[in-house]
Parts: sequence; structure tokens; C-alpha cells
Amino acid sequence: MFRKILIANRGEIAARIMRTARRMGISTVAVFSEADRRALHVREADEAYFIGPAPARESYLRAEAILEVARASGAEAIHPGYGFLSENAEFAEACAQAGIAFIGPTPHAIRAMGSKAESKRLMVAAGVPTVPGYHGQAQHDDLLAEEAQRIGFPVLIKASAGGGGKGMRPVYDAADFARELEGARREALAAFGDDRVLIEKYLTKPRHVEVQVMGDTHGRIVHLHTRDCSIQRRHQKVLEEAPAPALSDALRARLHEAAVNAAAAVGYVNAGTVEFVVEGEDAFFLEMNTRLQVEHPVTEMVTGLDLVEWQLRVAAGEHLPAAWPPVPHGHAVEVRLYAEEPEHNFRPATGRLRKLSLPSLGADVRMDTGFTAGDSVTPFYDPMLAKLIAWGPDRGAALLRLAQALAALEVEGLGNNLRFLRRLLGTEALRAAELDTGFIARHGEALLALPVAAPPKVLIAAAAGEAMLARQRAAQATPWAQAAGWRLQGGAETVSLWEDGVAPRRVMLRWRADGFEAEVEGEAPRHITITLQDGRLALGEGDRLSAFILQPEEDGVTLRLGGEAWRLHRRDPYAPVEEGGASESRLAAPIPGRVVQMLVAPGDAVTRGQLLAVLEAMKTEIKITAPRDGVVAHLGCAAGDSIEEGTEVVTLADP
Repeated sequence: MFRKILIANRGEIAARIMRTARRMGISTVAVFSEADRRALHVREADEAYFIGPAPARESYLRAEAILEVARASGAEAIHPGYGFLSENAEFAEACAQAGIAFIGPTPHAIRAMGSKAESKRLMVAAGVPTVPGYHGQAQHDDLLAEEAQRIGFPVLIKASAGGGGKGMRPVYDAADFARELEGARREALAAFGDDRVLIEKYLTKPRHVEVQVMGDTHGRIVHLHTRDCSIQRRHQKVLEEAPAPALSDALRARLHEAAVNAAAAVGYVNAGTVEFVVEGEDAFFLEMNTRLQVEHPVTEMVTGLDLVEWQLRVAAGEHLPAAWPPVPHGHAVEVRLYAEEPEHNFRPATGRLRKLSLPSLGADVRMDTGFTAGDSVTPFYDPMLAKLIAWGPDRGAALLRLAQALAALEVEGLGNNLRFLRRLLGTEALRAAELDTGFIARHGEALLALPVAAPPKVLIAAAAGEAMLARQRAAQATPWAQAAGWRLQGGAETVSLWEDGVAPRRVMLRWRADGFEAEVEGEAPRHITITLQDGRLALGEGDRLSAFILQPEEDGVTLRLGGEAWRLHRRDPYAPVEEGGASESRLAAPIPGRVVQMLVAPGDAVTRGQLLAVLEAMKTEIKITAPRDGVVAHLGCAAGDSIEEGTEVVTLADP
């Protein structure tokens, strides 16, 4: 077994690999960019080496710099994680030439399966069913348009050289084909350095089902059962589960056999995933990911295996156990917590993570993350904050435990999809396993609805709780500084303004000898009692008592009651109301990024909804569209510029 390995990655997957290595007595070497100097994976490694500026192409994608660190540190092997260099055949070859083991498949397998067109050709030869489409080398626009017509709309344009939803565009009408082809090529070139595409028939309600495979260096390949990854947004997975539910025994057996045959066609070694699209009893090969998958923990939870451990054992030349595949036990479900704003088309978010906390819920719940409170989320990398995984004896129990974990999870400091995930776990369609890749779009109205206004008692608890905290702090300083309720002319009165994500509302508190008289704007006054001790706030009203957990924040409070949580921001109740209207004229960058395209020039007339510019940040394209009809008055940047959050992109004037 190896004595020391280098992890050529960052964040959650680097920290996860280190946990297994540490348990096996293997020393770990981390690499880090300028943006990751204080990152969790750097802090957890035995050694860490700086490899360049924040952009991935100047750090984590610099193969020679990583190999130099491996040589300098004495690492015997390199684990690439997922993303970055994990599916780079040239890097795998360079490792071999340097005498360093690559913990992954052979360069041949990476090349064969890394090209969607070549992999489809191999699968046809191996008898693995494939989706009808065009996978040829010729890439002329007219030819591709003709092939799309032959296949029949809707079709799916896909980058030939990559995955993860990049360079992937569904096209429903021939009139849109040229525009979507241009966009797919641009994304593919930016993500993979290769703008070749293939075209496939677009299935209307497909499921995304995959099979985990593992091969050793002695020619044995086995499957480790199925996963369902159908719940996606923008072709990126949000929820995964194992085993894949609602499959017939016959279909499941065919998937297992097809996955092993696909891996055998390229002599596969180490961990990999064969992905299929499934519709009814039909299944078609989609692609093979020649690396560890983000969703591997659900397979670990139902098999009891540590897949990273077996990656290391296989790379060191060990045989796979003769008893494999193990019988799956129970069910596991995973969700991905992202720094993004679902209500704004899943726009990535950046900033300082003030809190990321999950109370211990037992061995059946697991959280994998690359962040701790105080870390910064930058625009340079994928916006995933953590993965939350739950196991249960059956699917219903696993979903219930995951919902309980999401209710207990605390995230503060920047936009995130926690509310969205809680709603997702609450949908009846998910519990009924009505799964396909259009799930989120179909249930978007419920999943992406704006926050519901906080109940009056929550606003009262926020105002009264903050007042009680102020009294406690004052009492500790000096009794003369207490903001107590006694006044010669009667009880004290305070007014506060609270923003709950829907609309700001005022709360008036009048101190009484036996509690408060509380009045929320637009509501009748009510008499309440309050006790606050060790962060637990008990609000009494008549015969009813509500027990909140109160957490003070920099500009307000967070309140929790049962499985619900409210983040309330304190505002100045006497500040003048801001005048609106100007925001629709100056269109600014929502987060730091790079300008990919500017599609208008000063003087151009534009219409509401027209695409004006395309930005790229956190591996995502962000489209700037016109919020109204107008004329382009000014451009604040140009294609190729790197811009900060708030930078002017386009300013519109009246027509």
C-alpha cells in the first residue's frame, strides 16, 4: 500500500479522500491556489503546497506544477478526485512517465470514454444500446442542422469532450438550432478546450440512472448497483439515491450487465460510472464517467464499502473481493447544498460563510463538505457547499431522515438552496418516485416560490427576543444602563422594523409589569409573556406557549421552531423609503466573473427579454437580458473582461 499520496483537487472531495487515507495510515499532500490558502482541505492535509493564482487554469489544471509537487513531497500516487484533471488522459500518462501511480483508469479508457462520439461507437460494437443520434467527426453547421432534422426535433446538442451539463442544449425547434449550437460550442470550448458536439434524440421524460462499476488490474470488473440522479437543474444533479427506485428486476439486471460490458469494452480499471437514460423499460447508454462521482456516498451507504479505500487498493494492485458485488442494504438519498439563489434561476452566490452547522443526528446521516464557518466562497470554482446523505431501512425512512437533517441544518452568510431542498423533500411526487429529468421544471412553481411571510408571533419573538438580549447585556454592564420597562409616566414603548424576505413589517412593544403588549403592523394588539435563557425563547400567549431557539446575528436574528427556520433582518423603522425605478436601467454583474459575449452596442434598440450579454462565473453561464424595451445608452465592459460584482454591464435609456 502507498505510504503517501497527493490529492490533485480541492474542497469537499479532497477532504473526503484525506479522511480515508488517514484511517488507512497514508500521509496526504494537498495543493492549493491563492484563493484556497486557508481552505479546509489545506488545513486537514499532512503537507500542503501552493501551485498558483485562483483561476483553475493557472493552478489546479497545471499538470506539471502538480507533478513537481508530487516529486518534491515524495508522493507515490496521485488521486485526482473529480473535475479538474480527473479525466485528463495526458495527465494520467505524465504520472506514469514520472513513476507515480494514477489512482484512476488507464489513459486509453479515459480517451475512449472521454469522447462521447468514440464511446458511442464502442458501445454499439459491444452491444450496449445507445440513443439514436449523430456522433460523426464532421462538424459543419449545415451538416449538423441536417442531422438534427433527420433525427427529428426535439434534439439534444452535447459537447463531445465533457460532461456535467456543460455544452448541453436541448433544441425544440429547427429555427433555434443555429443559436443553440453556437452557445453549446462556446460552453464546450471554455470548459473542455474542445468545441466538437454530437446530436441525439431528446427524450421527453427520461430518467437518469447510473451504475457504479469497479475494475481491478487483474481483469475483473463488477457492478456495485444502481443510482438514480434524475432530479437536476441545468443538467446538474441536485438529488441522488441508491438503489434506483421503481425499476423492474429485468431492467435492473439489464443495466448491470450493460454497465459491466461497457467497462469491459475499454479494459476498465478502478472506479467508474456508466450512465443511462431510462424511459419505461427502455434504457440507452449515455456516457461513462471515468472517475469517482460526486454522488458516490449513497452507494457507500447501501453497500457498507468505502469506495475511496478500494480505489487506493486497486491502484496498489490488490484483487477485488471474490464475494462482490455485495447485496445492497436499505436505501440512501443525497442532496447537494449549493451557494446559489434558486429564485433567481439558480444564480451562483459568493461571500463569507458565517455558519454551516449540522447537529449530530447519528450514523445514518452524513455531511461531506469542504467548508467551515468563516470560509469564503469565491467565484472561481463550483458553488457546492456540502453534500447531505441519509440512510434508512427503506426509501421512505431515508427520505424522512434526510428531511429531518435539512430541518436541523443551519447555513448563514450567503445565498443558498437550503429552502429549495427542504421544499423538494416535501413534494409528494418525490415520495412517490415520480422521477425524470424534468422534475424540477415541472414542479418549479412550488419549489421556487418566493418565501412565505413570517407569522406575527415570529416577528414578535424576534423583536421581544432582541429586546430581552439588550436588557441582559445592559444588566451585565451596569444596573443604571438597563433598558427596563418602568417609567414615571407609564410603560416604555419600542418600535422595530423586521425584514422576513417578503416585506418589512413594524413591531411595537409596550412593556407591562407582567410581560408585553405586542402589536405587529396590520394586526390587533396581543398580550404576551417572554422568557429567554441559554438561547431558548419561550413566548406565551394565553394558554399557548411556543418554544423558539434564538440565534443573534449581525443584523437581526434567526429563529427556529420545530422544523421551521426564519432569518429576520433588522431595519431602521424611521428610514425613508427608497425610490425605485432606476434598477431597470443599469444592469450590473450579479457576481464576479468574466464577460463571454457582448451582443449589443451603444445605440441599439432592444426589446424586453432580449439577450444582451453572457457572463461566466463558477462554471455557469449567466445571461443578462433586457428587463424592458429601450435603447443601449452605454456599455460598462467588453467581451473578455474580468469584472467584479456590481460592475455595469449595460445601461438602457428610454426608446
